[in-house]
Amino acid sequence: MRIEPFDQHCRRCKRLAQHLDAVKSACPEYYAAPVPSFGEPDAALLVVGLAPGMHGANRTGRPFTGDHAGIILYETLHRHGFCNRSRGDRVDDGLRLLGARITNAVRCLPPQNKPLAAEIRECRTFLAHELSQMPDGGVIVALGRIAHDSVLAAAGERAAAFTFGHGREHVLGKLILLDSYHCSRYNTQTRRLTPAMFDAVFSRARALCDAT
Repeated sequence: MRIEPFDQHCRRCKRLAQHLDAVKSACPEYYAAPVPSFGEPDAALLVVGLAPGMHGANRTGRPFTGDHAGIILYETLHRHGFCNRSRGDRVDDGLRLLGARITNAVRCLPPQNKPLAAEIRECRTFLAHELSQMPDGGVIVALGRIAHDSVLAAAGERAAAFTFGHGREHVLGKLILLDSYHCSRYNTQTRRLTPAMFDAVFSRARALCDAT
């Protein structure tokens, strides 16, 4: 697996680059570019989502900022001491992560929020770099199956050996992977993911981080 630091000007995926150009033309006030990670580079906790949301990170330029999923995530991180406030609406709101970092498996907004397999693979070099910066005993929370599979590939592991399931825990060498359903509007409104279920994942992450 290639390991590369994030390139904020990356245009390697033609479809995604063209989509961002179109979004920027229609919404010139939007960030509409590859979204960098947010938080401490060597944090003990890394949260990995799918991709920027159209009116969330794609608009603001910060992961999980400005949309429904971000409200749920930051409230939960704050409750477990991973950030200094419970709400993150814009990049200049004073929100700071504490011992945590947030990124996405795909850094660019995909059409219909559905990245192609080739786009996920292309972006994986940046995720591999994120993993390489983590301390021994570091904890990764994968939000959804795509994030789970991408973390495994970035870590050089076979997906077949680590089945995704909400609340499951996997040892990846020096790192620990925790699975969660994504905190999307659909998952939370249909109760596929309840507040208690999401809270339990980050309670476990807190305990593991405190033990490192």
